[in-house]
Amino acid sequence: MTPADTDDVAPGPWIETARLILRPTALSDFPRWAEMMADEEAARYIGGVQPRAVAWRGMISMAGAWALTGVAMFSVIERNTGQWLGRIGPWYPEGWPGPEVGWSLHPDAQSKGYALEAATATMDYAFDILGWTEVIHTIDPDNRASCMLAERLGSYNQGRTRLPEPYQDAVVDRWGQTREQWAARAQG
Repeated sequence: MTPADTDDVAPGPWIETARLILRPTALSDFPRWAEMMADEEAARYIGGVQPRAVAWRGMISMAGAWALTGVAMFSVIERNTGQWLGRIGPWYPEGWPGPEVGWSLHPDAQSKGYALEAATATMDYAFDILGWTEVIHTIDPDNRASCMLAERLGSYNQGRTRLPEPYQDAVVDRWGQTREQWAARAQG
């Protein structure tokens, strides 16, 4: 799959890893995006279950962020099948507590190492291409899988933080690291 293979993709970069393609949001991602957002467990820590119309607006806002700011979560595509697996990437919405690399995967894509592979490529992109000096991850303390992924990435829990409206009541910890810490991890 290359940018020429699809004509419904928002503008932005493409990254390839051993098993994945990370690319901007495409209209064709919507069926699996909506499935993920309708799944109680998959959506639990990312705002909760959403009806299709709300999931549509969320997906379109991600595509719009790519078009207007050049920064949004990548759609994660399995190279061998072309299947949409989830969204992982750099994200820095208005009022956010810092530049974030966030993640969420479709239920059938979880526990296969895709999140670590995609998040690692995205962290490299955030530091090397975007020039970010830090990356955070806002994680509900009960979300053990995301806490463990953040630890595997070399991030550490920096304590509680607040999100902007309409998420101001969410309990989240700010995990993160600096560019220097990320570079030291890669050398060590």
